[in-house]
Amino acid sequence: MKKIVLSILFLILFSTNSFAQISVLGELTRRYVVKPGGVYEGTIVLRNKGDKPHDVKIEKKDYLFDREGKNRFEDPPIHPRSNSEWISVSPSKASIPPGESLNVNFKIYVPQKENLIGTYWSVLMIEPQEPIVPETLLRSEDKKLTMSLRVVIQHAIQIITDIGESGTTKIKFLEKKVVQKEGKRMLQIDIENVGERWVTFKPIVELFDQDGKSMGKFEANRARIFPTCSARFLADISEVPKGKYKALIVTDGSGEKVFGTRMNLSVED
Repeated sequence: MKKIVLSILFLILFSTNSFAQISVLGELTRRYVVKPGGVYEGTIVLRNKGDKPHDVKIEKKDYLFDREGKNRFEDPPIHPRSNSEWISVSPSKASIPPGESLNVNFKIYVPQKENLIGTYWSVLMIEPQEPIVPETLLRSEDKKLTMSLRVVIQHAIQIITDIGESGTTKIKFLEKKVVQKEGKRMLQIDIENVGERWVTFKPIVELFDQDGKSMGKFEANRARIFPTCSARFLADISEVPKGKYKALIVTDGSGEKVFGTRMNLSVED
């Protein structure tokens, strides 16, 4: 009988995962305000919650994403704002006994360069070296083929370095339109970070009817956007009656610069 082993499912996790045998204790985003020539240290604590030893590998990866939901985790460097070459990690491989923890130490050596400006980032990828979810056997109807699926769960710890308060904060509003999603009417707003610093936004939409009367404010989701990346925001406007409206879209920016745009939209059944 033939047997095919497929390691095809990789889950990249940015939050605590109770179902994973290897978990990351603490924050999965590490931000440092740095200066050229400085050295900064940090520690990642890994915990083996299982009942057997687990081998892990820690690798540096570059990370990019776009508004369509595509995520790229690739060997560095893949973009000019990668800080992966500034980072050293120890250990890069280890075995964690059951019920015990491992400290992964890292140092950030910021280059002594005057032209550094804005935000630089990468991720440290924590990858188990063996399946941590039992194999699932799938048999064909004639029982001549057995497939074994292995699920590998990875954790990505973002390492973000801001060169002081330097760099511009600038965004570009891309597509704005009304869409149907999961049975709800949503205003979709796509935003690209065309500046030099990372930003966190939660757009707020205020709709006005043809007489200028406010129909209410509608909050979208919050998202972080690195330079050159883009994100999609959705505001639920299901309760807005059919008609034509003017929309004022403002990003709160979490205390940073406020950006806004206007648009005309038509709400139909």
